[in-house]
Amino acid sequence: MSALSPPSPEAILIRFSPQVVFSILDHAVRRDPASHRVIGALLGVRSEDGMEVEVRNCFAINHTETEEQVEVDVEYQKNMLALQLKANPREVLLGWYTTSLELNNFSALIQNFFASSETGTFPHPAIHLTVSTEAGKDIEASTYISAPVGVNAERAAESCLFIPVPYEIKYGETEKSGLELISGAKDVEARAAPIVTDAEGLERAIEHTLDLLERVSEYVSSVLDEEREPNNALGQFLMNALSLAPKVDVADIERDFNNHIQDILVVSYLTNTIRTQIDLSQRLATAAITLGSTDAIGGGAAEGEKGERGERGGQRGGKRGGRGGRGGGQQREPREPREE
Repeated sequence: MSALSPPSPEAILIRFSPQVVFSILDHAVRRDPASHRVIGALLGVRSEDGMEVEVRNCFAINHTETEEQVEVDVEYQKNMLALQLKANPREVLLGWYTTSLELNNFSALIQNFFASSETGTFPHPAIHLTVSTEAGKDIEASTYISAPVGVNAERAAESCLFIPVPYEIKYGETEKSGLELISGAKDVEARAAPIVTDAEGLERAIEHTLDLLERVSEYVSSVLDEEREPNNALGQFLMNALSLAPKVDVADIERDFNNHIQDILVVSYLTNTIRTQIDLSQRLATAAITLGSTDAIGGGAAEGEKGERGERGGQRGGKRGGRGGRGGGQQREPREPREE
C-alpha cells in the first residue's frame, strides 16, 4: 500500500493541448499492423499542489505485447525522457497513453511502472490516457489515475484500481483556426480542405459573429414575449458580456475597420512586391551564370581557332622557306664576258 492516498478525482483538472492528440493519432497510424495498440509517455507541467495538470507533449515508446506478456523498452524510454526534459526543462513526466480503451493486467503493470518512485511520477499520481483510434468511428478518450488495491505482494506489481478523472482540451485562437480548418474536411469525400485567405477568414468570422448575435437576439425576444422560460444564469452571463463591450460610435467602428482593411492590403501588396523582386533576382542571377558559361566556352573556342590558324601559317612559311633554301644551294656556272 502507498503511504499517500490518491487525491479526489473531482479535485484534479487535466488539460490537453491539441498537438498531443494529433501526435497520438499519428503514432497509431504508423504502428505495426500486428500490434493492436501503441503506448507512449505524456509530458507537461503540474501545479505546486498537483491538482492542475497540463499535458503539452508526448513521445512514443517501443513495446511488444502478446496474450501472455508485455515488454517495454525501458532503456529507450529513459533516454528519450532525458532528451525531452533537456529540451524543455520546465516539463515533467506526467504519465502515459495508449490507443485502446481496454484496461487489463498489462495496463496496470505499465501504470505502476510510470507511478513508481524510481521511474515514474511519485509522489504524484500517474495519468493514464486512453484514445480510441478505430477507423470509421468517432474518437473517444478517457483519463485515469490509479490507486493500489489490497492484494498479495506477488501480484502487487500488476494490480491497481483505475479511477476516472475529468479532462478538457485547451487551445488558443491560432490552434482554433487550424482545428476548424481540419474539421471542415470531415464532410468532404476527398478528406481535404483548402486553406482560406485572410480576407476569407475575416468574412467567415464576421458571418459567425452575426449568426451568434442573431441567436441571442431571438432568445431575448422570445423571453420578453413570454414564449420561453427565462434563465437567470444565462441572463446574467449576457449582461456581463454586454457590459464588457466598449461603447463606441458606429462611425468610429467603420473608420477603424476600413483602416485595418487598408493596412492588410498594404501588407499584402508589399509581400507580393518582395516576392516578385526575389523571383526576378533569382532569374537574373541564373541568366548571368548561363551567359557567363557560354562566353567562356565561345572565347576558348575562338582562341583555339586563332592558335590553329597561326600554326598553319607557320607551317606554310616554313615550307616556303625550305624551298628557297633548296634554290640557294644549287651552284650556277660562270658566264663569259660579252664582247663589245
